[in-house]
Amino acid sequence: MNSATFTDARGGVAGLVGIVIDITELKKSEKQIKKLNEDLFAHAAELAAANKELEAFSYSVSHDLRTPLTRIFSAGQALQEDYAPLLDENGKFFVHTITDACEQMEELIEALLALSQVTKAEIRREEVDLSRLALDITTELQLTAPGRQVVFNIAADVTACCDPELAHVVLENLLGNAWKYTGKRPDARIDFGAREDEGKKVYFIRDNGAGFDMKKAGNLFKPFQRLHSSSDFSGTGIGLATVERIIKHHGGRVWGEGEPEKGATFYFTFN
Repeated sequence: MNSATFTDARGGVAGLVGIVIDITELKKSEKQIKKLNEDLFAHAAELAAANKELEAFSYSVSHDLRTPLTRIFSAGQALQEDYAPLLDENGKFFVHTITDACEQMEELIEALLALSQVTKAEIRREEVDLSRLALDITTELQLTAPGRQVVFNIAADVTACCDPELAHVVLENLLGNAWKYTGKRPDARIDFGAREDEGKKVYFIRDNGAGFDMKKAGNLFKPFQRLHSSSDFSGTGIGLATVERIIKHHGGRVWGEGEPEKGATFYFTFN
């Protein structure tokens, strides 16, 4: 409480004025801030522990799993090369299945390691020419299958403030998917561009390929949750999960829209 007195003409105390300040809400706010800081500290500690576990997992995957996998693959190759005359057609089929599965497992291990590493580093933001990145990636895709006829529509001067290396991974995965899922279309078309949505720039990659059922859209970004048969379209099921991690690491969001046999569009933002 703050107070003050005032006097009369003869110098005597004539009255007292006081101000009472209720600090109850201030004390509550201080407690809430203290509790928030404690929670943030605990969360940071949990995150650090989780990162250490992730590093240990990555090391285990990279070393412990690869050793027996290499032995299995080597044994399968030896059977194919040295004992082929002794194997009937069923035997050759089984040996081929073993070596093929080992190669697929190796791809999954590489994808898992990439997924675990993708958001470990700090984001290095700068103005990135996404149009140039998209052109470079589509050129590389065309070199993998020179005979394919695909119309690319890459909008010019599309930029974003983001990490250039991580942006390359995002576009590489999304354009790679569009390339893959338009593989059976003789009139394949892939578009890249951006639009304004409520004052925020939204980037998109659109194709007219296999598409997907929106009822299954909830599984799009889950690791290994493939919406198409591996016999129809190859892949590890890690690409979109990697994209989502990178976009969230930037504070943005990513989502997809599609319709079976009518193509798909993937949208993403950088915060």
